[in-house]
Amino acid sequence: MIVRDLAPLLRRAAATMPVVTLTGPRQSGKTTLCRALFPGHAYRTLEEPDARAFALDDPRGFLRELPGGAVIDEIQRAPNLLPYLQALVDDDPAPGRWILAGSQNRLLLESISQSLAGRTELHELLPLAWGEIRRSAHPPASLNEALFTGGHPRVHHHSLDPTAFLREYIGTYLERDVRAILNVGDLATFQRFVGSCASRTGQLVNYSSLANDSGITPPTARRWVDVLETSVIAFRLPAFDGDIRNRPVKAPKLYFCDTGLVCWLLGIHEPRQLRSHPLRGAIFETWVVSEALKNRANLGLGQRGLTFYRDRNGVEADLVIENPRGRTLIGTSTADVPSLDMLRIVRRVRGHIPEPPANDPVVVYGGDERQRWADGELLPWRMARAASLRDGAGVVQVLSGGRPIAAANILVVSPNHPNERWKSARTDAQGEAILDLAVGYPPPGLPLTLPLTLFVAVPGFEAWLEREWFPAERAIAVDLARLPGGGGVIFPQGSGDIPGLAGRLTVTGGGSSAAFVSPFGKALGGAGIRAENIAVNGEVPGAVSGEPQRSVYIRPGEELHLEDADGRQRWIRVLDILGRSVLVEYRREPFGHPRGQGQEGSQAQEIGKVGMSR
Repeated sequence: MIVRDLAPLLRRAAATMPVVTLTGPRQSGKTTLCRALFPGHAYRTLEEPDARAFALDDPRGFLRELPGGAVIDEIQRAPNLLPYLQALVDDDPAPGRWILAGSQNRLLLESISQSLAGRTELHELLPLAWGEIRRSAHPPASLNEALFTGGHPRVHHHSLDPTAFLREYIGTYLERDVRAILNVGDLATFQRFVGSCASRTGQLVNYSSLANDSGITPPTARRWVDVLETSVIAFRLPAFDGDIRNRPVKAPKLYFCDTGLVCWLLGIHEPRQLRSHPLRGAIFETWVVSEALKNRANLGLGQRGLTFYRDRNGVEADLVIENPRGRTLIGTSTADVPSLDMLRIVRRVRGHIPEPPANDPVVVYGGDERQRWADGELLPWRMARAASLRDGAGVVQVLSGGRPIAAANILVVSPNHPNERWKSARTDAQGEAILDLAVGYPPPGLPLTLPLTLFVAVPGFEAWLEREWFPAERAIAVDLARLPGGGGVIFPQGSGDIPGLAGRLTVTGGGSSAAFVSPFGKALGGAGIRAENIAVNGEVPGAVSGEPQRSVYIRPGEELHLEDADGRQRWIRVLDILGRSVLVEYRREPFGHPRGQGQEGSQAQEIGKVGMSR
């Protein structure tokens, strides 16, 4: 399973609300996520005819068989359950008992608003955002691959051929969802209409043009766009309405939630076709806008605060995002070479709106290099998350086997300025730590758009090292392997204790008294370690022997044997030294000893290896 960014919000909701409702398009991962987060709940899916018939014919009996609550999937197929569920919740409002999941957002919302208002917290799970895709085993290596593959979890988790998957997806969507939402007599005409919408992704909605292309009437075209929006296949982005002086357009723009589906509908069957495709710009714009929607949905914000600006003179911002700290204007460009000219159009929008944006304009483009200018910023496509979340949050989730780990120690260090720019934190009960980072990274803040090094350490689990984490690109999820009798520890200033030993270790740079002074932020190739009341590799400390204390020279990854004055022993490895920051893993047995190995099996150990190699 690919760890989802929405998971912490669902856990928090289940800790306070008696009902948690999760909606989203078909195949967005709702069932997998609910069953992973709530493994102790009974599970019922109303997709099964017997279960659906039972729920429709005898709703009291259906719920009576679930005294401890349950995950009820495809809840929109039996909306008559909700009034009876309301009575149960009113009698026993214990939090987290009922988890509801459904595919058809608007129909489900209507039933919930009548029966469960004030009793449920509603969240929407969209296809994978880029930061989530990066957690898969084989993420796309290029922009064209990312656009072509899209974000459906099964495609990435099982490395499926997107073309074959989406062919089946559209067939299932037409036969089940469309028939359930709207009595469409001619499914072939409706599929042709969906293809016509795909050819207009990123454009102003024109119902007459859609109707002419599909052989239907404009009112039918409007109703069918409603169907696409209800089933979360596409969405309409409203126009910014705060400018009455420059005659801005008022019509909404149409976007698809997944660019992989757009490519399939347009007959694009391999990534290289996108190199010269005439709609590549519109598809990329769709990707950026849908990334903003996904990232905000994963924070519980949804589409609220997302608009676009365009006037009749061609002044345009593809996205206008309202954040707590101000408004951000975002443009897009498929060019892969950065140029100051990319900012020209979006900068003009600042003079056309009554309240100037608090943040400098941003252009997300198709290259790999971030550039900061005096009055704007160019962000590579991989960092689109930073454009939509300008408040500068670096999110770290720490899990083991998919379960959150509380009180894990987090240290984030800037490799370029390791002794001046670092932040520490501890995970909360949901296994999450949120670090306040800076988009413009003014000293001494940590940069959101430059690579950082992450240390994670907690007793009972293997330590984790992640190099080149770009918070602008993704929230990070760490899955730790268990390590009975051992664990990880972080020395943020070069010294600290090893649990179970009476004494203190200090790592020093060569013979200098200042630990880890590393010019230009480069990690030291080796360092010395000194101990108070602890023997290192048999070297008795000076405080015990009466002789001058000597440093034991070490390199990252080298194993050391420690023994304190009471004869207690530990084996340690210094995994990384960066500035004054040190990541150490300790065990009761030598490394490689059977009793010193984690118990989570090869999968968890392999996860750790992946983290170490990044």
